[in-house]
Amino acid sequence: MKITDILSAPWAILPPKLIELQEIYATHLRGDKIDIAAVEQRIGRPLNNEPKSYDIIDGVAILPLEGVVAKKMNLFAQISGGTSTQLASRNLREAQQDPAVHSIIQYIDSPGGTVDGTQLYANDVFSARSAKPIISLASGTMASAAYWFGSAAGRVYIADETTQVGSIGVVATHTDVSQAEMQRGVKTTEIVAGQYKRIASQYGPLTESGKQAMQDQVDYFYSIFVGAVAKHRGVSTDVVLKDMADGRIFIGQQAIDAGLVDGVSTLEQLVEQLNRERGSSATKARAGVAQISTTPQGTSMLTAEKVASDHPDIAAAFRAEGAAAERQRIQAIESQLIPGHEALIDTLKFDGKSSAGDAAQAVLAAEKQARTAQAAAIAKEAPAPLALVPAASVAAPEGKKPLTRAEVDAKAKEYVAANPGTDYVAAVKIIEQGA
Repeated sequence: MKITDILSAPWAILPPKLIELQEIYATHLRGDKIDIAAVEQRIGRPLNNEPKSYDIIDGVAILPLEGVVAKKMNLFAQISGGTSTQLASRNLREAQQDPAVHSIIQYIDSPGGTVDGTQLYANDVFSARSAKPIISLASGTMASAAYWFGSAAGRVYIADETTQVGSIGVVATHTDVSQAEMQRGVKTTEIVAGQYKRIASQYGPLTESGKQAMQDQVDYFYSIFVGAVAKHRGVSTDVVLKDMADGRIFIGQQAIDAGLVDGVSTLEQLVEQLNRERGSSATKARAGVAQISTTPQGTSMLTAEKVASDHPDIAAAFRAEGAAAERQRIQAIESQLIPGHEALIDTLKFDGKSSAGDAAQAVLAAEKQARTAQAAAIAKEAPAPLALVPAASVAAPEGKKPLTRAEVDAKAKEYVAANPGTDYVAAVKIIEQGA
């Protein structure tokens, strides 16, 4: 990649990262060179950012796609690491042809990168997913160009609810270096042929016609980006424009709700899922189930990837129906919340299988356990009960049965009624004395 490309070419990347890269390459325009040896000495380690191929875990190839994306590995890749789409395509082909690999996971953590090379790699991913299952897993960031090829997989997941996804858009910048050259006593005169050959030259201020030319170019790349996402996700461009492609970053559940990704999963869970699905497919194939006729010479297994490739409208309908059902399931589980059990509800929401009934039973069981423990704690701390003392009886003359308090009360009231002017207390004393 040339320095002019860094400074003015269209990028599908998070803007802050583009500014950082431009600052690195601006040193070249000032006549300064990046001293790799000095950088290594300052950080105390070699800048060994060689691109990785892929690892295999239980038959699943893990393709790491990290850092800034560019067609070729170059200076900023050597300094900060990055992904070459050319090397990524090579690794993808090798994983496809590797007999030890039955599925592929694109493990992505990238802010995006150059438009150049991204579409070709995304097309390779989209084509390859019909041969072997391909899943994209974003851990950290999957933005701009990284989402372009990440969305090309058959399914897309995020590793946790803090992962950032989206930033669907294109950016280009213009840098006027004429004043910097003037300060160094340098003046560049360009000799061009063709009306638009250097319409946005960096050796002078950006004209209105130059600005419009750059805008037209950015808009065109943006339309290609939006169309690719619509094809990859099996939805219309109107849906992408309305819900996904306004340049925003979506975090965690926001990305799921917008349709950018299909759910939350860890790398280990996806490897286990792919092996489970492969085992299920192999069992059905042996039983003669779920096979369709393709050519007179053979048959092929009906998979989600094949349906998505051959019947994108059906796959889109299934995906939309599944997403709606998942949202309804999550909302139904949330309605079972009893304060104090938020963590349990969060676990059930994202396990992908629990129903509202399961959630209700789990929450009630947890609440019963909590209340039982609370009652036991209260009982343990309560003071010991006082001994029960029988009610005193009224002494009676010898040979007579003693009166109970109730009997004394009744007789005292009768005495008051029969002797007006006698109060109740006096009547009680009279009764107790045996009158």
